[in-house]
Amino acid sequence: MGLLLDSFWRAAVYCLRPRVVALSVLPLLLMVALALGLGYFYWDVAVQGMRAMLDASTLLASVWSWLQGWGLGDVTAVMAPLMVVLAVAPVLVVVSLLAVAVLMTPALVALVAERRFPDLERKKGGSFIASVAWSVGSTLLALVALVVSVPLWLVPPLVLVLPPLIWGWLTYRVMVFDALADHASKEERQEIFRRHRSSLLGIGIITGYLGAAPSIVWASGVVFAAAFFILVPLAIWIYTLVFAFSSLWFTHYGLAALQRLRAESAGLAPVVVTADVADAAGPPAVVASALPAASSAAALPPAPSPTSENPAP
Repeated sequence: MGLLLDSFWRAAVYCLRPRVVALSVLPLLLMVALALGLGYFYWDVAVQGMRAMLDASTLLASVWSWLQGWGLGDVTAVMAPLMVVLAVAPVLVVVSLLAVAVLMTPALVALVAERRFPDLERKKGGSFIASVAWSVGSTLLALVALVVSVPLWLVPPLVLVLPPLIWGWLTYRVMVFDALADHASKEERQEIFRRHRSSLLGIGIITGYLGAAPSIVWASGVVFAAAFFILVPLAIWIYTLVFAFSSLWFTHYGLAALQRLRAESAGLAPVVVTADVADAAGPPAVVASALPAASSAAALPPAPSPTSENPAP
């Protein structure tokens, strides 16, 4: 529990760093660039195609005529641009977040390692290809679990438990692998997964619930179409901050757990806490120098050996 709380407040403090804030703004820049580029080349064609689809629908024809009867005029001329925006926005969000996921996680791991664990040996236990394969495999398993569990979502309590549980499992699998890929060996990574499975899954579930907040903002953007172009970028930015926080939380926890594991393997004292001099905003960290057990024993004065004879007067 101590390691869990320590990594939590450190991740929260790191989210206030200018570098992390700058990385969280990157999705907005990507979305604006993609939207302007796609809009410049394909907006007119997309709107005309959407309007043709709306006019050709026999199911919607009665709806359009009913709305026109109320004096709303050409409804499809208004609905076509809105439908294009609603169709394109999720694609922009996914592309932006995927790009930031690739760019943010290595940068955040490097930041934590540089400031807290500069002497931690890098054993390169996970390559880029292995990380991609691990992420894709874990994602496919999570999607299968979601599809299989959909009928259980009809039970009111389970719909609030199963999706965050599945996404929490996916989050901790992917982010812990990326956090340890550069520093831990394959055996060390497997041991950390085994020892800290419940805590890591708990971090994933908590951040999964935090990730539900942007969905509320996203839904508001769909309902209040006038504020769509303000609320959706806001939702992306909030989601990116949650992503940054969860990545930092997993990185602080994983690297600290790796440091302790290596200290135990080397026969050092079990308490190894590294102070981050830049974390002045947080509680004071305890700096403990781990000494081998043999050295500690050697430093003690020898006990006097008992004798059965009385000293000579």
